[in-house]
Amino acid sequence: MLQRRRIPQGTVHHPVFARFYASCCGPAADARAGVAGLRKELLTGAIGRVIEVGAGPGLNFPHYPGTVSEVVAIEPESTLREVARSAAAHVEVPVDVVPGVAEALPVKSEAFDTAVASLVLCSVRDVQRALMELRRVLRPGGELRFFEHGRAAGRGLAAVQWSLDHTVWPLLMGGCHTGRDPLGEIRGAGFEVVRMRRLKVPERGPTLPTSPAVLGVARRPGN
Repeated sequence: MLQRRRIPQGTVHHPVFARFYASCCGPAADARAGVAGLRKELLTGAIGRVIEVGAGPGLNFPHYPGTVSEVVAIEPESTLREVARSAAAHVEVPVDVVPGVAEALPVKSEAFDTAVASLVLCSVRDVQRALMELRRVLRPGGELRFFEHGRAAGRGLAAVQWSLDHTVWPLLMGGCHTGRDPLGEIRGAGFEVVRMRRLKVPERGPTLPTSPAVLGVARRPGN
């Protein structure tokens, strides 16, 4: 009888999805879908020390501006982490890619000026715990920059999202859920939303279960 390998606590193991994502969702696909431009919008104006959770293959890395002094990129999936390390070697802003999960960040409290959550809250195991960790590691007044897909406003698409999330979608897509409420979760974790806009990704073409999205900036309240 074959024994299942135990995955250490604090890691994520999606080897098939990770290889698919790394090979099919690179910079060229990002640009075609208009996501590269949204990443640039997300990160414009980011400053100081940055922590990014769920960095994936490092698609955000080329878009960090010179106002950022350092990026600590957390990626729990080993295959994606290696791809991200290769991407980090080809950008100007210093990026340190390290293992870890959003719900238990391996960094000190109040150590960062900016946090980035980009297409990651859909797949973390505990959204509130992850956001409370981001709040913990941000200095008072620090910014959370978020770009997330989530629950549709229309009843029909929302029903499709619910069905997918309770059947095959998380299994096939590395733990992703289509119908979460990232904006509500961010507010529920005590962040003050400074600005945001709702959008459809991709902007043109058919509406997908992952098309409804929100992009914006929230702030950790000061002491």
